[in-house]
Amino acid sequence: MKITFHGAAREVTGSAHIVTINGKNILLDCGLFQGRRKEAFEKNRNFQFDPAKIDVMLLSHAHMDHSGNIPTLVKRGYKGKIFCTEATADLCDVMFQDCARIQVHDVEYINKKRISQGKAPFEPLYTVEDADIASKHLVPIPYSKPFKIFDNVEVCFHDAGHILGSAFVEINYKENGTGAKKIVFTGDIGRRDIPILQDPVVIKDIDYLITESTYGDRKHPPAADAKAALKAVVDKIFQTRGKLIIPAFSIGRTQYIVYLLNKLHSEGQLRTLPIFVDSPLSSAATEVYRKHKECWDAAALEFLIDGHEPFDFEKLRYTESVEESRTLNDMSGPMIIISASGMCEAGRILHHLRNNIEDPRNIILVVGYMAENTLGRRIAEHQKLVKIFGTVQPLRAGVEEIAALSAHADEFEMLDYFDKCGASHIEHAFCVHGEQNALEFFSTKLREAGMQNVHIPSPGDVFEF
Repeated sequence: MKITFHGAAREVTGSAHIVTINGKNILLDCGLFQGRRKEAFEKNRNFQFDPAKIDVMLLSHAHMDHSGNIPTLVKRGYKGKIFCTEATADLCDVMFQDCARIQVHDVEYINKKRISQGKAPFEPLYTVEDADIASKHLVPIPYSKPFKIFDNVEVCFHDAGHILGSAFVEINYKENGTGAKKIVFTGDIGRRDIPILQDPVVIKDIDYLITESTYGDRKHPPAADAKAALKAVVDKIFQTRGKLIIPAFSIGRTQYIVYLLNKLHSEGQLRTLPIFVDSPLSSAATEVYRKHKECWDAAALEFLIDGHEPFDFEKLRYTESVEESRTLNDMSGPMIIISASGMCEAGRILHHLRNNIEDPRNIILVVGYMAENTLGRRIAEHQKLVKIFGTVQPLRAGVEEIAALSAHADEFEMLDYFDKCGASHIEHAFCVHGEQNALEFFSTKLREAGMQNVHIPSPGDVFEF
């Protein structure tokens, strides 16, 4: 067995790892790199492996940094199946299309300036047609149902509790006449007691582990604190009469925030103001959330039984057209705009930031992880000047953060999870999907927890067993 690391190695985005068993290449995830525009553009366009030589792909979940470059993979020659959970397949179907449309739109916008400056125009990474072809490769599989991908290689998806459809990927195999071995790839690990989603499933008897480490060096506030913290920020907007701009991942975080706002509204704690979810993908993803009630936790189902629609309530509106989105710029606060992308790297959120970032009455609310070298990270760090669509603007709006809204497990939650899995049984663990400090800190904690060999792979590193 061999593991080769290509993406999210000593960084957070671009998840992509290849496991080779009995000569067959299994790709785990194929995410978009996000960060410095030129560097990310080159990484996303040019794979460090031949897509045509991948035999099968296993997808952990639908977030862009794990699945967003699948249309490029197919465009570059991948011919095989992409196995994922049923909810992930539905989410990817709408996400690929939306991502393609955003790329085409943003490239057209940027190219107007480039052509006027005498520069060569850019091309989108992939088109809507490419996205449609990629979706045809998705093969949905229910949770907890083992399936064979090759002789002596069986896979099972388990609920990871991160977003709808997110999965721990369990691979059981025999190779060269040796005994059975188990590899687990976490994708992203969710938190316990997060609204809507069920808790992460514990997997025993793991031999090889590939785990995310995003928040491996910090502790989140309790998830139960998120609702009160959100109410406090909304109350501030009433004082300033401004706009609350929330960059949020269309899949997962948007539904989480809408659900909490709905709970506040139903409890009479939310003052009346217009709330807009301004992202076609968020709207489509919310429909997928409504469809897959088998993934909901007991509290969300009870809220539904009590007569509430979790993702709809008075004053909440899902915008669709570009014209509707533009009208939000002419409206006066107080109001809330939830828009994508979560790291402020593409989509309608860029236009809302461009139009609102210089007004001190407004608040930009950080509700999730912002990778290095993204616009979202620069805003989260309160940098005085930021560049949007190539133009430098002063950051005068207030910036708030609610860490309790994170859908990633923190250091203590991950250690607790692996303790339940039986950490001392794990022969080799690989820490990926994290910045350097988090990787080093968390790898030390895993060794202290009893894991026998803990590694921090770099891009291109190969480990053979």
